Amino acid sequence: MMLKLFKENIRIAFGSIKTQLLRTILTVLIIAIGITALVGILTVVTALENTISTNFASMGANTFNINQYENNLKNRGSNEREIVNPIISYPEAVAFKNKYKYPFTETSLSFTATKTAEVKYSDRKTDPEITILGVDEHFIANSGLEVSLGRSFNQFDIDNNTYSCVVGSDFEKGLLKDVNPIDKIISIRGARFKVIGVLKEKGSTFGNSQDLRVLIPIQVARSLFTAPNINYTLSVMVAKKELLDEAIDNATSTMRRVRKLSPIRENNFGIGRSDDLINRILGITKYLGWASWIISVITILGSSIALMNIMIVSVTERTREIGVRKALGAKKTTIAVQFFIETLLIGQIGGLIGIIIGILLGFAIATAMSFVFVVPWVAIFAAFATSFTVAIVSGLYPAIKAAKLDPIEALRYE
Repeated sequence: MMLKLFKENIRIAFGSIKTQLLRTILTVLIIAIGITALVGILTVVTALENTISTNFASMGANTFNINQYENNLKNRGSNEREIVNPIISYPEAVAFKNKYKYPFTETSLSFTATKTAEVKYSDRKTDPEITILGVDEHFIANSGLEVSLGRSFNQFDIDNNTYSCVVGSDFEKGLLKDVNPIDKIISIRGARFKVIGVLKEKGSTFGNSQDLRVLIPIQVARSLFTAPNINYTLSVMVAKKELLDEAIDNATSTMRRVRKLSPIRENNFGIGRSDDLINRILGITKYLGWASWIISVITILGSSIALMNIMIVSVTERTREIGVRKALGAKKTTIAVQFFIETLLIGQIGGLIGIIIGILLGFAIATAMSFVFVVPWVAIFAAFATSFTVAIVSGLYPAIKAAKLDPIEALRYE
C-alpha cells in the first residue's frame, strides 16, 4: 500500500513539474550550477592531488635530501637580518658520504651542471634547453627513477669516469628518434658520450619537463662544468621505513660534524623528507576545496530560495486541488508528503545534472593541465548530500503550508 502511494506521489510530482516546466527548468539549472561548481572544483583538486602524489612519490617515501636552505629572515630585536645558508661544497658532500654509515642506507651525491645545454647527435642538435646532471651510481635508485631501455650506471662507470650517459625519455621522440638509442654517441660541450640507458617517462612537474635531461658521471660533469659555487645535493634512501627518523637524526649530527658546528649553533643546512614535501604541497590544495564549498554554498543558497519560491507558488496555484483532496479524505501527512516528494525530485534532478556537468568539466580541465584524473567519489557523495539537503530545507515550509490548508477555504479559492 505504501509503495503504491509512493508511486502515485511520484506520478503526481512529474505531472506538476510538466505544468510549470519553465520555472522548474530554471530552478533545476540554479541547483545544477551550484553542484557543478562543487563537483568541478573538487574533481580538479582531486586530480591535482593525485598528480602531485604521483610525481613526488617517485622520490621515494623513505628518502631524504640534504641541501642548502633557502634564505630565511630572522628577527634580531627590531631589525631583520637575512641569513643565507652556505652551499654544500664538493669536499663537504664527499666527507658526509664517507662518514655517514647508518645501517640500511645508500647515499647519493649529485649536482645540476646546467639547465641550458645543447646536445648533438650526428647532424642533429637540440635547442639549448637540456638539463645536465652529474650523478653517482646510486642517484637513479634514490631518485625513484627507472631505466626503460639499457642499463643504469654501475660502480665501474663512476670510479673510472667513463664517458657514458643515461638520457631522458624525450630523446627517443626527438634527437634519437627512429634509432635505437643504446650505444649511440651524443656530444655535450664537445665531449662524446655513449648512451647506455633511457629513463622511463616522468612527464612534467609544474611545467618543468623531467624527460629533457642527461645524466653523466659526477667527476666527468665536474671537469666539463666548472662554474663557481656549485651546490651539491645529498640524497639518502633508507631501506626500512621504521628507521627513517633515526637515519635523519644520524645524518643531521654527521653533517653538523662535517661543518664543525658548535652545539649552540643552529643547522646551516636543510634536510627535507620526500613525504614532508608531498604533505606540505597537498596542504595547499585544501584551500581550493574550501573555495569550492564557499562558491557552492553561495550558489546553493540562491537555489534553495528559488526552489522554495517555486513550491510556495505551486501550493498557491493548487489550493483548490488540495481542498478537493482533503474533502475526499486525504490526510495532512499525505498532502505534505506529496509536495515534499515533488521538492526532492526537483532537487535531485538538479543535483544529478550538476554532477554530470561538474565531472565532465573537471575531466576537461584535468586533461588540459595533464593532471591524473580519477572519479571523484567524495565530490559525488557530497553533491548528492547537498542537493538532498537543499530539497529538504526548501520543501519543508511549502509542504507544511499545503498540509495546514483548511479544506473549506481551499475549495472556495479561485
